[in-house]
Amino acid sequence: MTAETTESPRRAEPEAAAGTRKRAARWPAAVRTPIGACSAVLLAAVVLLAVLAPVLWGDRAAAIDTDAIGQGPSRAHLLGTDSLGRDIFYRTLVATRLSVELAVTATAIGVMAGLVLGTLPTVLPRRAGRLVTSAVNIAVAFPGLLLALFFAVIFGVGTRGAMFAIAFAMAPAFARLAQTLAASVVARDYVSAARVAGVGRIRLLVRHILPNIGEPLVVNATVGAGTALLAFAGLSFLGIGVQAPAYDWGRLLGEGLDGLYVNPAVALAPGVAVVLAGLAFNLVGETVAAVVGVRTPSARIRERPVPAARTAPAEKTGMEPLLVVENLRVAFPGPAGWTVPVRGVSFTVRAGEAIGVVGESGSGKSLTALAVSRLIEAPGVVTADRLEFAGTPLLTTPERELRGVLGTSLAMVFQDPMTSFNPTLRTGRQLAEVSEQHQGLSRGPALARAVDRLRAVRIPAAERRARQYPHEFSGGMRQRAMIGMGLMGQPRLIVADEPTTALDVTVQRQLLRLLARTRETENAAILLISHDIAVVGQTCDRILVMYAGRVVEDLPTADLTTVPQHPYSRALLDATVELDTDRDRPLAVIPGRPPEPDRIPVGCAFAARCERATERCAAEDPEPVPVGPGHRVACWHPHVPETAGPRSGRETVTAGGDE
Repeated sequence: MTAETTESPRRAEPEAAAGTRKRAARWPAAVRTPIGACSAVLLAAVVLLAVLAPVLWGDRAAAIDTDAIGQGPSRAHLLGTDSLGRDIFYRTLVATRLSVELAVTATAIGVMAGLVLGTLPTVLPRRAGRLVTSAVNIAVAFPGLLLALFFAVIFGVGTRGAMFAIAFAMAPAFARLAQTLAASVVARDYVSAARVAGVGRIRLLVRHILPNIGEPLVVNATVGAGTALLAFAGLSFLGIGVQAPAYDWGRLLGEGLDGLYVNPAVALAPGVAVVLAGLAFNLVGETVAAVVGVRTPSARIRERPVPAARTAPAEKTGMEPLLVVENLRVAFPGPAGWTVPVRGVSFTVRAGEAIGVVGESGSGKSLTALAVSRLIEAPGVVTADRLEFAGTPLLTTPERELRGVLGTSLAMVFQDPMTSFNPTLRTGRQLAEVSEQHQGLSRGPALARAVDRLRAVRIPAAERRARQYPHEFSGGMRQRAMIGMGLMGQPRLIVADEPTTALDVTVQRQLLRLLARTRETENAAILLISHDIAVVGQTCDRILVMYAGRVVEDLPTADLTTVPQHPYSRALLDATVELDTDRDRPLAVIPGRPPEPDRIPVGCAFAARCERATERCAAEDPEPVPVGPGHRVACWHPHVPETAGPRSGRETVTAGGDE
């Protein structure tokens, strides 16, 4: 370990403290906004009254004056008196403590119960999760007031019963909100990346899901506090909430109902108090969400760090299969039956080998990569005659045992790194999590290794960048950081799912060079998925051409421009624009469009778009057969080179523009 990597944890600790101070400094700026100022004033007033009113005016509020029973507003009694001659103004002020305490407590219980119910489906088995979801959906169907009355009957009349009644009446709405938010986060790529890294379900929930749904929950919790305040007032008004001699704003409303027409202030005072307290809770929630939502700390630029030494190339371990895929199928249930977007894919990847997978959108490329990475979730079903990685069967080995294998030996680079990283965590912390989980490193050394891996993928000022959030990186830099995350372990296979999409050609070339250098230094195999057959041809040793969920041609890259035999492979090549493309000729296109996964035709799926198709193509689906060294083609009428004759029972057809 170098001196710089040893010092980086020490540097990170002061920077973390500085980040905390900067986050605290945002509060004054938020309070200076109109909403923030109003919320601060109202909240301060409510808190001060809740704390001080019973101490300052508790005796006056309880004092009975038989000579002033039922009087209206006067100099002695600002808002008049009740049926026992007690001052309504002081009683309203003193009732602030109990009203706010009960509302906040009920909200806290309701939010926690709803959060537990809402996030349980993400950690429970699928059937148990469905049961919890169904129970929440049934509870949400009932009006909140009806639920509150129902629970009030169960828990009994009184302060405690009303508190639990309102709390459990609020829980289903928070559970539904938490379910919706958690479901949107679970679908993100950074959660899938954490699963590949072997992060457990509970840690996945606490570290990657809850931080990303916290802001809307905070806002809804504060709104819920205002709602709980109103609900308590309603229950106490009906006589099933707070009981004498205690009183809250709702009970004051109920006691003054008889004299409402004589002295409207009896209802005006507690009613205004409920409105102002509820408004305070709502505005505070908006202010908190605005402060928490700021993600861009103004980091001070440090001096450029010294680049790490290059790792010596690893020795080749031979050509043993690293990944073996035989007859891989991925299916999803649908209204009309099972849809099979990946149909019988077979290939092998050897140590240090680079395999490219090309094809149009919907051909099954990404699903194949996800199936290999064990990221296809229910209700999707993955089957295969053989699916092994590093000698470990992926379909039969328990998930707990696979974490150590996939988390350190398989790296996944997703198409969109913006959704692949957790936006609430700093980039260095996300990389360090891999070492903490699988290598047993503590926080400091894991962060030091993360900085070292960022240097390895040529990210300048790696220490500073490790303290930044993903949105502060450029697109190409995020992709490099994703590769750096894969290098936190000892990757033997890097699955890159269209890593150059939406990047300019300069960054694209740098990224491809980085993958090639990683392959050389780490002896890692690469499975590169791309729409661009030219990019794959420059980077990989072999190319798999996929169409409609099948591999239609498997050929060496050296033969790509000379002897591709499947009509679809040749059409992809013809549609590639190069510098020497004739500008006077119209651009080549492939007529038609790929079939939908649930409408795969009988026979060859490409027949409807192929000029060489015959009746046999529409009736029988060809299987891949060898046509040369390391070359397989699934076609009844392949383009056979002039020096070779028909092979493996295939016919040679000269119609349709064959040279």
